[in-house]
Amino acid sequence: MNNFNTKYEKILEILKQFETKSNFLNQIRRPRLSDIELIAVDLTAESLSIDSEYQLFRVLPSSLSSRIERSVYNRRRRKLFFIKERIRKAMSDKLTGTENYFIVDSMPLEICKLSRSSRTTICKEDYLTSPSKGYCASQKLHFYGYKLHAVCSASGVFSNFELTQAAVHDIHYLKNIKNNFSSCVLLGDKG
Repeated sequence: MNNFNTKYEKILEILKQFETKSNFLNQIRRPRLSDIELIAVDLTAESLSIDSEYQLFRVLPSSLSSRIERSVYNRRRRKLFFIKERIRKAMSDKLTGTENYFIVDSMPLEICKLSRSSRTTICKEDYLTSPSKGYCASQKLHFYGYKLHAVCSASGVFSNFELTQAAVHDIHYLKNIKNNFSSCVLLGDKG
């Protein structure tokens, strides 16, 4: 528990350097646990590899758990995703501000075997976000799902990532990010 408190305080201190506001959501009553504190709790749980809400509330110190309920925590955490992403982007920009070399690559995210792809209904609600069939040249693998594209600095900081359909080629992803990385060197594999 002491380890959680220590990490939480450090993460909260860092978050306050990147964000001056403490509440982002429009709420009628001022919450006992501010939005920035909730983001710090979420990031602390991620850093400790706590992926279960039940486990989180077992190790959460009483000074924090008494200020929020589990259902409210989960609902607010989902609503704050875009704020977390904005803070992550600001931190990434600060850490990679002087970098000139970036590495770009992609990896397959298979959601089911290719033989079951015609029967599956996973994520097929919207055509633009539905999975598709793709090919991974490095693994010599046909798969059904998505492709994760990422750009990482030479020092190991991820500056950009995107989830696309499996059929999207790496070249098309590079066309999307060329404006963000115009004055640097992008290193990639054969794909």
